[in-house]
Amino acid sequence: MQPFLNTRAAFWTAGAVVALALWTSACPTMAYPLYQADWHVSTTTVTWIFAAYPIALIPVLIVFSDLSDHIGRRSAMLLGLLAELAGVLLFAFADGVPWLLAGRALMGLGVGLSLSPASVAMVEFSAPGKEGRAGSVGTAVSSSGIALAMLVGGALTQYAPFPLHLNFFVLAAVIAVVVCFVAGMPHHTANETSTRWRVRAIVIPRGNRGVFAAGAVASSFLLGAIVLPLGAQIAHQLAGSTNALVTGALLSVFAAFIAISALLARRLGPWALVTVGAAGSVAAVWLFVVTSATHSTAVFFLASACAGAAYAFDFAGGLTVLNTYAAPHHRASMVSGGYLAGYLAQGVGAPVLGWVVTAHGLPTGLLTGAASFSVFFGVALLMGLVMLSRTRRPGFRVADGVAARSAPAAQRAADGVHETVDHK
Repeated sequence: MQPFLNTRAAFWTAGAVVALALWTSACPTMAYPLYQADWHVSTTTVTWIFAAYPIALIPVLIVFSDLSDHIGRRSAMLLGLLAELAGVLLFAFADGVPWLLAGRALMGLGVGLSLSPASVAMVEFSAPGKEGRAGSVGTAVSSSGIALAMLVGGALTQYAPFPLHLNFFVLAAVIAVVVCFVAGMPHHTANETSTRWRVRAIVIPRGNRGVFAAGAVASSFLLGAIVLPLGAQIAHQLAGSTNALVTGALLSVFAAFIAISALLARRLGPWALVTVGAAGSVAAVWLFVVTSATHSTAVFFLASACAGAAYAFDFAGGLTVLNTYAAPHHRASMVSGGYLAGYLAQGVGAPVLGWVVTAHGLPTGLLTGAASFSVFFGVALLMGLVMLSRTRRPGFRVADGVAARSAPAAQRAADGVHETVDHK
């Protein structure tokens, strides 16, 4: 199909792909309690169904991290959307856990192929001089995807027929529409390479590695190991919600505060975002523990709001760092590396947390999760503070992502980046 979208329309179409990736990742959230009630599925099984998504996504990020740099952003997004569509349809027709596991794996495959290219395409289709807004807008549209998963899922689960199926048919129809728009995007962008694609490791150019580690968005994804597989269960068992739409609305507070905080995030530097996000993540996980102790809907509301704000600061900070410091031909690879770190933490954290909940109950699981997750968030906070202090030193070079102690040292770092780019 010949391109028919202009640059502005292509920017928002890429944003729609980002939103769909998050909607797809969160779409089963409101159905998990029904699987437990109707199919007698344990919490451990629920978290394994959830974890099948990041587990499938991780090898995709490793093997196909820079695929869109070679075949084009449009082609990579189309492949991803078609895989997402297949996964959602498996959920729509599911009559057992194996269908759900296969569906989540296909969702992970699809998001792995489409999310990084869409995030990068938003930068590349931004108006000249406004590339920096792509991170904040990307965070805002991703929050809309999560909110749609909660609200549409909650409403259809509570009031529509076929509560275990209709939600997924609606999402499948939306994906099909967006596929048509993506097909009308330009075939290639200026920052794609003309070399042939081959399997290679995720490339983090020399001089960018410390920055990459600090800017990875793993901490915000780790919050998802609590909110997405267990959020509806927490709202029902601990906060007293008995209506799926009300539960969805409570969980959508998470998404609403992502959007609100994304607007505030535009006023902060990347390292300040990483630092504030990590601190907010620690506060959020302990507020969920307080919810279990008080059985308070108000505290659950506050926990969801705090988690959403922390997610926004982490996500916007991580994407801004990775897009700012990546060499052009390694941008998709760097962003994929950030997503890899996040999903690896989520894929390990969710089933471990589910096992604790099944064995010892939801309150104990939340307490265990808060204590262990806080260690990770603390490390992220420390790295953010260290990198924030480095950026304020004389001689810090944005192009290299390192603080140059001397002109020769800075030149050696720059040469290292250039050699990597030229080699690839």
